[in-house]
Amino acid sequence: MIFFLIYYLCLMRKKILLLGSGELGKEFTIAAQRLGQYVIAVDSYKNAPAMQVAHEFEVIDMLNGDQLDAIVAKHQPNLIVPEIEAIRTERFYDYEKQGIQVVPSAKAANFTMNRKAIRDLAAIEVGVRTAKYKYATSYEELVEAVKYTGMPCVVKPLMSSSGKGQSVIKSEADWRHSWDYALEGSRGDLKEVIVEGFIDFDYEITLLTVTQKDGPTLFCPPIGHRQERGDYQESWQPMPMKEEHLKEAQQMAADVTKALGGAGLWGVEFFITKEGAYFSELSPRPHDTGMVTLAGTQSFNEFELHARAILNIPIPQIDLHRNGASAVVLATETSEAQPIFSGLDKAAIFSNSDLRLFGKPTTRPFRRMAVTLTYGEQDVKELVEKAKAMAAEISVK
Repeated sequence: MIFFLIYYLCLMRKKILLLGSGELGKEFTIAAQRLGQYVIAVDSYKNAPAMQVAHEFEVIDMLNGDQLDAIVAKHQPNLIVPEIEAIRTERFYDYEKQGIQVVPSAKAANFTMNRKAIRDLAAIEVGVRTAKYKYATSYEELVEAVKYTGMPCVVKPLMSSSGKGQSVIKSEADWRHSWDYALEGSRGDLKEVIVEGFIDFDYEITLLTVTQKDGPTLFCPPIGHRQERGDYQESWQPMPMKEEHLKEAQQMAADVTKALGGAGLWGVEFFITKEGAYFSELSPRPHDTGMVTLAGTQSFNEFELHARAILNIPIPQIDLHRNGASAVVLATETSEAQPIFSGLDKAAIFSNSDLRLFGKPTTRPFRRMAVTLTYGEQDVKELVEKAKAMAAEISVK
């Protein structure tokens, strides 16, 4: 059996062009290489985390369509795997016509890199439940949108990552700041925001969803998470929740991913209220909150699932093996010097734990630099506190 698996993997060796080379891309690269794949990591700066483990790397502006075309023509990849939002995703349609597999699909990558496209698809085409929302391309339009949704409301750039540019409007005094902050956090040249009515939710979840070319859609146990500044701080798996709310979220995730098409792992975010699930956002790739799966919580971590799904290696089921939690380690200042970590020895003495240093070459305030992981049979609340205690021992200078 092992011989045939090795033989099969040798026959299916692919050249993967990874667009975006952060910590998620690094873990995906490792997972892909363990399946015998060849990875070229691409980003806008040298020595990005995934570049440190990839076979080759390129430094380009991925919002420059000509540079993107040139890299694709140079390497002639079998697969293109996007890891970030700031890419000329409209070029993906042409790459698919050339016979290149875009993950999960050109439509999925193009739609989900823009909150407007994915929100309209979910709310209008698919018909899942979402918050009340409106778009704005100017400050005046933002004012009208806030009047439409009511306050409090959330303002987000249509294209951003890791919560950048997101803020909450609670009063008229917040309007101008939210507009300016959203534009500052916007990735690329798109100057448009979405204003969402505030949902009185009990908690948020990420539902990692796996679509397969020749197999059923699968769901990982739900992941709970806490955010600050629109970016996740801790996550835990599983998130305790009512079975009917989980089933509803799973159906919504299945419907939206089916409408987008393609194979791979998706991070689908939901607000859970007393009435049920509200669709929030979707990423067509491993999700930052899903780093908790690196704690061995389930059959395969999210990066292994993504690699297997896009390579069409069957995934029969996903089982929960143990509870787990993660907590981020953030930088506190801006520096171009190589970061130095202290306190690793103190963090390492925690039992049933692990940690990952991402290898980012520079720092800035609130930049994610590492993650701590805890696991076991304890309640997830205890595991979260343990992960936070570990992270508190580590500092970045």
